[in-house]
Amino acid sequence: MEWLINIFTSTESVAHIVLLYSIVIAVGILLGKVKVGGISLGVTFVLFAGIVAGHIGFTAPLNILTFIQDFGLVLFVFMIGLQVGPGFFESFGKAGLSLNGLATATILLNVAVMFICYFVFFDTANPHNLPMMVGTLYGAVTNTPGLGAANEALTSVFKEDLPQIASGYACAYPLGVLGIIGATIATRYICRINMNAEELQLEKQEEDNANVKPHQLHLQVTNSYLEGKTLHQVHSFLNRDFVCSRVLHEGHVSIPNGDTVMHMNDQLYIVCAEVDAEAIVAFIGPKIFVEWEKQDQPLTSKRILITQPSINGKTLGQLRFSSVYGVNVTRITRQGMDIFASVSLPLQVGDRIMVVGPEDAVNRVAHKMGNSIKRLDTPNIATIFIGVIMGILLGAFPILIPGMPIPMKLGIAGGPLIIAILIGRYGYKIHLVTYTTTSANMMLREIGLVLFLASVGIKAGAGFWETVVQGDGLLYVLTGFLITIIPILIIGTIARKKFKFNYFTIMGMLAGTYTDPPALAYANSVCTKEAPALGYSTVYPLSMFLRIFTAQIIVLFFCGG
Repeated sequence: MEWLINIFTSTESVAHIVLLYSIVIAVGILLGKVKVGGISLGVTFVLFAGIVAGHIGFTAPLNILTFIQDFGLVLFVFMIGLQVGPGFFESFGKAGLSLNGLATATILLNVAVMFICYFVFFDTANPHNLPMMVGTLYGAVTNTPGLGAANEALTSVFKEDLPQIASGYACAYPLGVLGIIGATIATRYICRINMNAEELQLEKQEEDNANVKPHQLHLQVTNSYLEGKTLHQVHSFLNRDFVCSRVLHEGHVSIPNGDTVMHMNDQLYIVCAEVDAEAIVAFIGPKIFVEWEKQDQPLTSKRILITQPSINGKTLGQLRFSSVYGVNVTRITRQGMDIFASVSLPLQVGDRIMVVGPEDAVNRVAHKMGNSIKRLDTPNIATIFIGVIMGILLGAFPILIPGMPIPMKLGIAGGPLIIAILIGRYGYKIHLVTYTTTSANMMLREIGLVLFLASVGIKAGAGFWETVVQGDGLLYVLTGFLITIIPILIIGTIARKKFKFNYFTIMGMLAGTYTDPPALAYANSVCTKEAPALGYSTVYPLSMFLRIFTAQIIVLFFCGG
């Protein structure tokens, strides 16, 4: 039995460290699946399992804990950046601008309430109290990357006796999860919202607002103006984006290109955005029924997977499918969503394109595009670590800001996050293939997160009893609850009363601002439409960035004195 005792007690051995992390992570994840009132703490329970392990002395050398913590944080935030990068800049449009403005106001209010609670409830002469309040803030808003960024920034401020802010985070987190949902429900009663009426409003919006999903039309040319005009001229005059994938002229089917000449009574197979369909029908001619498969030239349509790195970032216009290959691309599927095949749309590895044309030509396009599922099964590890290198260098770059005691650095959380967002959005411009499957991204992200949470919990566990149970634990719980609910009640009411947003959109926006999946799950459970998910995804990228960035600003600007 001595060998078994040594594994648990010999803190310097690799076997002991691996065993420690395995036990903490496994126990935390299993306990995190337990639901109380339909709500669970999820993977964050790894932090609490780590605190228990550290409290009973089941630990590892500090330098090992710190390395694994920081490496996990880098991996976690980088994969988040890759995920949100493609939609980060696109989220600032029309309604998205208002929602992101409300999200930013909520984040600033969280920080303001934190400082008010700090000055009202705590001894400001104690240099550890403000850092602990930062930990409480990020527990209250259920944002683990912010905790990591704050913790990392503290290492540059406190050269020794580093505050274990995870204790404040652990106190505030459980009520933070409940408080977000509870305050969202309270907003409904404050604004006297009828849930059924909100559902009906969403249904009416779906009917009134034509979307940009691909729409198929079979038309006959009856407009005499089009006689003798090329397809390119029709495009220019109509000023609508559409793809004509087949033309039936005098009993013969062909694949048109920009120079194809239109004639009266030609029959066309057109794909366009739904919002443009009515105008195209009115200009070209009426809808008809055509059995294309029975015409003299057999055509085929095929979904082709882009796996060839050289195609990454090239637009449909640059690839000249119709003139070079004699085929047309009618629509694109990206991450489960159909997108209209605009000539200016840049393609990405992982896209699926619908190609129409003669079978041999379609097969040539498939060979050119790659169309190899196996190639996508392997994550682009090189891109990830090239991005990490760039992120670490950016994070280490000192930024001098007047009034700050030391130069600000984005650190190992902020630097990789910014680089990942930029690579996720613009990586194709420098020939970096950023595609990873959703499952691969989630796997790497979750591994980074549990390593970080386990390390933080184990390090905080040694002083958790003195800090929380015998110290200001109840105050952290109270202040965390106030930090959670007050901004939601204020911003939720403003979003409804002033901006007239649908309540389900507000629910999604608030869940995204707090980067809180349980709150989104609750919103989805009470709404049959996509409004909560759309609100969540609109504000999530900016909110995640601001949570991480403000964590470092608070620590470096206010905790350094």
